[in-house]
Amino acid sequence: MKKAVVVLSGGLDSTTCMGIAHEQGYDLYPITFHYGQRHEREVQQAEQVASYYEVNDHRIVDVRFLNDIGGSALTDESIEVPAQGGDGDIPTTYVPARNLIFLSLATAYAEVIGAEKIYIGVSAVDYSGYPDCRPEFINSMSNTIRLATKAGATGQHLSIETPLIHMTKAETVETGIRLNVPYHLTTSCYKGEEIACGECDSCRLRLKGFEEAGFTDPIAYHTR
Repeated sequence: MKKAVVVLSGGLDSTTCMGIAHEQGYDLYPITFHYGQRHEREVQQAEQVASYYEVNDHRIVDVRFLNDIGGSALTDESIEVPAQGGDGDIPTTYVPARNLIFLSLATAYAEVIGAEKIYIGVSAVDYSGYPDCRPEFINSMSNTIRLATKAGATGQHLSIETPLIHMTKAETVETGIRLNVPYHLTTSCYKGEEIACGECDSCRLRLKGFEEAGFTDPIAYHTR
């Protein structure tokens, strides 16, 4: 059976990617990164999502050196999580080179298991402005994978799939609802509490997506 690695955070976008890869007939190999994020609860939710899809192998990789590096409100407790993005600026919730690191490790895993695709839930439409979510980065990384791996050097096909990159959050939600994605098992709140704050950038984008799609978000929020 054809295999796909899914970068699974436990959030709305990555779980939608799980649903898409599942619909497309791939044997799913999710990989979740514990990077010392203040919202580490998402790792637990990723485990529940993986169980929902009955995957045979869910890898949780410890990359908590990102927490040691700091530089982000998500990895440094001294930096407050902002209530909203920076109006065009890169917000303090940006984790330096996060997707670059995640995709590098996901590529190594994909090579070992013989996967042909790596799914990652980046979006360049309704997003917080992170540079490592842009199509330019994904295109560059795809070329790097081709040049830097045995798979690429021997003509094997290993591609990065970003099915959500041009979707609004509403379109993402509509896609997930159609695929019966278990949104009730996901979390998106940057503060990492059991009940989402409803105020951080991630919560606001998620709520906006559900509202515009005409559905009710199944998780609990402090603000509603």
